[in-house]
Amino acid sequence: MSDRDVVVVGASLAGCAAATLLAREGARVTLVEKSPDPAHYKRVCGHFIQASAVPSLERLGVLDAMRVAGAVDSHSNIWTRYGWMFSDEVPPSINLRREKLDPLVRAHAVATPGVELRAGETVTGIVRDGKRVAGVELRGGEVLQADLVVGADGRDSTLAELAEVPVKTFPHGRFSYGAYYEGPAPATAPGGQLWFLDPEWVAAFPTDDGQTMYAVMPLHERLDEFKADLAGALERMVAGVPDAPPILESTRVSPVFGKVDMLNRMRRPAIDGLALVGDAALATDPIYGVGCGWAFQSAEWLADSVAAWASGDESLARGLRRYRRTWSRNLRPHAQMIHAYSGGRKFNAMERSLYKAAANDPVLARQMHRIGTRIDSPMSVMKPGLIARIARGSRRKSGVAYSSTTSTSPSLTA
Repeated sequence: MSDRDVVVVGASLAGCAAATLLAREGARVTLVEKSPDPAHYKRVCGHFIQASAVPSLERLGVLDAMRVAGAVDSHSNIWTRYGWMFSDEVPPSINLRREKLDPLVRAHAVATPGVELRAGETVTGIVRDGKRVAGVELRGGEVLQADLVVGADGRDSTLAELAEVPVKTFPHGRFSYGAYYEGPAPATAPGGQLWFLDPEWVAAFPTDDGQTMYAVMPLHERLDEFKADLAGALERMVAGVPDAPPILESTRVSPVFGKVDMLNRMRRPAIDGLALVGDAALATDPIYGVGCGWAFQSAEWLADSVAAWASGDESLARGLRRYRRTWSRNLRPHAQMIHAYSGGRKFNAMERSLYKAAANDPVLARQMHRIGTRIDSPMSVMKPGLIARIARGSRRKSGVAYSSTTSTSPSLTA
């Protein structure tokens, strides 16, 4: 008989959330993490947690501690060439640097009765009982058997590869760089700012300790320019947007971090004996800031789906089927929309109509923000009343246009 019910591989946001919630349901959980450092955190990340995941943070029990650590509530201000789009009639998202967030969530998991942390351990193989995944093998040969194995080891999930989980990939036409700065706050602080330059992207996210994360996502054709001068290219691009934030009056306080290869991966979220959460299941374009929020939410959906199994009231297989349905219902529509834009193309006709209409219609702006914060499905704009508003708004005269350039002076035309 195994001395555990669940093995969770990866003690970052998704893994710690899954371990905490599964243990609360009565499961005995072993949490395996390759880093031996309890303060370890993901460095290449925008840290932004969409509003849809804030209730998950509250349920997990970390929201108050995040606020004590300096987390900042934030509404997004979105710029397109049609003007600014804003709505404070949706719940706020939240910002806390991963340097603080990861150790906080990990300590919360370790303090949960029923969770055992195995830090400094690397998974090198999986154990099967017939076709069912039945455990993992650690470097050194130790085997950890369990009824349920949870993969929370990120975009390049080793566990998913070992288990040969089916995966679909979608090309990504941009790369990403960002850094933290201290100095004057952006005009909308604590609200964030996003510029959809179509097809490139710039963002400013005020966060804890008075810092602001500035980030850019240019097309791959500009990679040489950035490699030649990472900080300078980042600052020039941010300073060159309309209504530019004060990056040139600020001081960089972190290294420039980023990622060039951001191939989108969508894996089957569960097979027999194995469930994937967070980026291990869906690693998608960070332009929409969904990774951290979906890490917490997918962990919550998994725990809820298998709760009856943990209490001995139904089979694990039935619970995993429920998780697959819940995950697909909540994430596939968003993923399809995100993947369609991630290749580096410009807005299509429908997207142009939506942004153009929403720039001057508070009802549409609110709905676009509900979609953007992943509270509502992208299909929610297909309601007859909203379609009529889009049709009316898209006929108005355009506002401004932007010319992508490394100059600090944006090209604006009426």
